[in-house]
Amino acid sequence: MAGIITLTTDFGLSDPYVGAMKGVILSVNAGARIVDITHLVGACNIVEGALRMAHACPYFPDGTVHIGVVDPGVGGRRRPILVETARHFFVGPDNGIFGPVIESGDVKRVIHLTEKRYFHEPVSATFHGRDIFSPVAARLCLGEPPSSFGPEIGDPATLDLPSPQRRGDEVRGVVLYIDSFGNYITNISREDISHLKGRAVEVRLGDAAIEGLAKTYSDVAPGELTALFGSTGLLEVAESGGDAFKTIREGSGAAVTVRPLP
Repeated sequence: MAGIITLTTDFGLSDPYVGAMKGVILSVNAGARIVDITHLVGACNIVEGALRMAHACPYFPDGTVHIGVVDPGVGGRRRPILVETARHFFVGPDNGIFGPVIESGDVKRVIHLTEKRYFHEPVSATFHGRDIFSPVAARLCLGEPPSSFGPEIGDPATLDLPSPQRRGDEVRGVVLYIDSFGNYITNISREDISHLKGRAVEVRLGDAAIEGLAKTYSDVAPGELTALFGSTGLLEVAESGGDAFKTIREGSGAAVTVRPLP
């Protein structure tokens, strides 16, 4: 085990919730190394949380345990789960937040967390991040086998993320989320527009029309909009030295098109 536990939540930075989770982890496993991926996921935005976590997790060492808590259904019928992959473990609600991980095909097993002896008692109906996910993650880092925490299940929740659609040479996608710089992260990959390689293209988002693809944010003058493939491997719409969201004013789910210029 790497002894590393990451946290991805929508808890923000001003409330005590993240601190409480860390306190429980360290009470069980004082040697755990806790890494914050982000706590600024939009409130209850499961898709954003899933993608932000999925974009960061591959860079962690084998054996890392990732806790994801964007959990609007906490205390309801959704199950608490543990997902084991070839390299990592994921602990959190069964609401789709681990959808990209499950759909990667790298999953060894999924466990329904039912063994209450591993929980922090009393378990709050509104804070499973503290009382279930944190102590389970800490125990995993101490070497407790996944099978100790409950039975395997075969029907974990996934996300119904939209796929880019091609009509003729035009590719139509959507904005998945907007990062803290105001960059629009879309669902369009290089492969999705590989048929346009070597051709001049236009990227359109809302009323903004951007000619050509840049390699870096600084390829255009400050204040100008640009389109490029970012570090996630997905097409972004950004503003050099600025905030594209404040300029374009479109939200998550907005349509994005890439088409060849005449």
